[in-house]
Amino acid sequence: MSRPRQIDPLLVQRAQETAATATSVDTLRRCQAILLPGLLGATLEQTAAALGVSRATTARLQAAFRREKTASAKTPRTWGGRRSSLLTPEEEREFLQPWLELAKGGGVVLVSPIRAALAQRLHQPVKPSVVYRLLARHGWRKVAPDTRHPKSKPEVQEGWKKNSPKCWKPC
Repeated sequence: MSRPRQIDPLLVQRAQETAATATSVDTLRRCQAILLPGLLGATLEQTAAALGVSRATTARLQAAFRREKTASAKTPRTWGGRRSSLLTPEEEREFLQPWLELAKGGGVVLVSPIRAALAQRLHQPVKPSVVYRLLARHGWRKVAPDTRHPKSKPEVQEGWKKNSPKCWKPC
């Protein structure tokens, strides 16, 4: 059987304060991982059995609580966000401004010139997907053509369908 872990009394006091105001199960579990050995002298195995976790998880919970700076601090998440962005959002808006004016004037905006200009500005090659994501971030969308030609005549098309040969023969 392992020896009871020595827990600092100040850490126990902070765990009691945090447990009283805990709003999540994870925070409460971290506090209990400190309080059981600190107040009752429980070993890691006994604490793990009481919390319903493994011995290693109990040690991790204690370490996580020690890393917290204040009683109300949440563990910061280290993933997500734009960690490898090429331009800031303001620089992206400034970069797209000339094409925005062209699009507002009724012109057609192509991805290839934007891609070439972006590669020139960044001094590195840029894949088309980077440009498409850039345009999507700023609310641009691809305008699809209509399903029919504006000069088409439905009555002529129907007449051709009625008078066309029923059997196609190879040339």
